[in-house]
Amino acid sequence: MRRLLPLALLLSLVALAGCGGSDDEAGQTTAATTAASGEKQIRVGLITDQGQLDDNGFNELAFKGLKRAQSELGIKGRVVESNSAADYVPNMAALVRQGYDLIIGVGFAQGDAVDKAAIRFPEAKFAIVDVDQASLKHTPANVEGLLFKEQEVGYLVGYLAALSAKRDGSNEVSAVGGFKEPPVDRYIAGYRAGAEKAVPGTKVTWSYSSDWDDQAKCKELALNQIAAGSKVVFQVAGGCGLGALNAAKERGVWGIGVDADQSFLGPHVLTSALKGVDEAVFQTIQSAQEGNFAGGGNATFGLDRDGVGLGTVSPKASKADIAKLDAIEQQLADGEISGIPTKL
Repeated sequence: MRRLLPLALLLSLVALAGCGGSDDEAGQTTAATTAASGEKQIRVGLITDQGQLDDNGFNELAFKGLKRAQSELGIKGRVVESNSAADYVPNMAALVRQGYDLIIGVGFAQGDAVDKAAIRFPEAKFAIVDVDQASLKHTPANVEGLLFKEQEVGYLVGYLAALSAKRDGSNEVSAVGGFKEPPVDRYIAGYRAGAEKAVPGTKVTWSYSSDWDDQAKCKELALNQIAAGSKVVFQVAGGCGLGALNAAKERGVWGIGVDADQSFLGPHVLTSALKGVDEAVFQTIQSAQEGNFAGGGNATFGLDRDGVGLGTVSPKASKADIAKLDAIEQQLADGEISGIPTKL
């Protein structure tokens, strides 16, 4: 995944009247009066969900994409942190009234809010991370869904998981999902397919916490999976999933992170299934600035658009297994592997 450039300039804060959430200080930066690229400067508002900006996941990645757009494109960016779901629509409405050109919602939970706001303000432009525009109740023409081919990177981490489990004398791996939603299931469906391809006969189990934040819930699910024989646990549950990785560490098995690179948690993290939310946010802002924003549909990001990829591989992983994984990743990038399932 390409590295982000540092934020070059921090200027004064501006109050956001009428918002139920709170503004992030670092997110309320303004760029130069004219865009660095020579394009007309646009204003972009980012609405976080309840996970906030330090979630090591979606919100933090989206914020990085916004900061990169500020630095490279010279846009004016602003972040509004939502304290509850009730804040989403008021926050979006306030940004529209203040003349923001593009408003980006982060995460599946904001789908209904974006739908309502887009219908209410048809002249404004909206993008929503992880939500299919066609799934919105009114399918607004001024909304673009930002989707990802999670199944591709799920396949890769599943392939490595099965190889690693086999080295530990097991044919069982597992996953802990948050809610049963399409992006989560794409990850797990790819994970299962990759594991079964790497080591035929591998048993793949999964369960859902129905929570994005409570680490204790995910830890309990992971402990149950490990007790049943799993040697690798793939967390697909946001902040809650950090509990699953903690369970893997405690029981001496492998864990696999999600969305952001979670190798900082320790060498028990085999790798992470990265989702390029930052790249998607940056590319969407760039399209809007260039006048090419395409509402009424989706933009899909896979390996080919830096939309998904592998995080740091543990130094304790087998070099032979890593070599096999590299070969599979190249085949996937070249289109030699296709038809990866997206549903469970």
